Amino acid sequence: MFDVLSNLAQGFIGLFQKGGENFMGLVTGILPTLIVLMTAVNALIKIIGEEKIEKVARSATKNIITRYTVFPVLAVFFLTNPMCYSFGKFLEEKYKPAFYDAAVSFVHPITGLFPHANSGELFVYMGIAQGLEQLNLPLGDIAIRYFIVGVIVIFMRGIVTERITAIMMGQRMGKSASRTQSASV
Repeated sequence: MFDVLSNLAQGFIGLFQKGGENFMGLVTGILPTLIVLMTAVNALIKIIGEEKIEKVARSATKNIITRYTVFPVLAVFFLTNPMCYSFGKFLEEKYKPAFYDAAVSFVHPITGLFPHANSGELFVYMGIAQGLEQLNLPLGDIAIRYFIVGVIVIFMRGIVTERITAIMMGQRMGKSASRTQSASV
């Protein structure tokens, strides 16, 4: 009985020790990089001017095609995962969920051509690449196809998510309007 309790206690504390190891990996790995990247991007935005950045972002996102292809690709390429999602702050509120969906869906397809964009998930592409190499197939073809299909998929996801968001925002506005009418009666 004592051994069972001892093993349970050991397992319980072991869970937190593993969590601590994972946390330390983050503290010494991605967190400093993310903090420096955030600082650099925010400094660049301040130097250029937030109004100018927002103006460029608004013009780049007026068109639905560039909003869900060019904009997320640039965000993922330049800011990498996970900082790329911060580009959403330059969008109108109604476009933010669809931009996030497009950007999060692109962090894998870009990896074959630009591994820096999502280095934490490089192992997925490397596994595919290793299989292709064993079959003596070229890697460039799959990387380009993966990228192109990724752009097509993020475009479709962006459109679908934008439509869903519009419906949900419309429902929320309808409920809000009916509450206002009920309160005034």
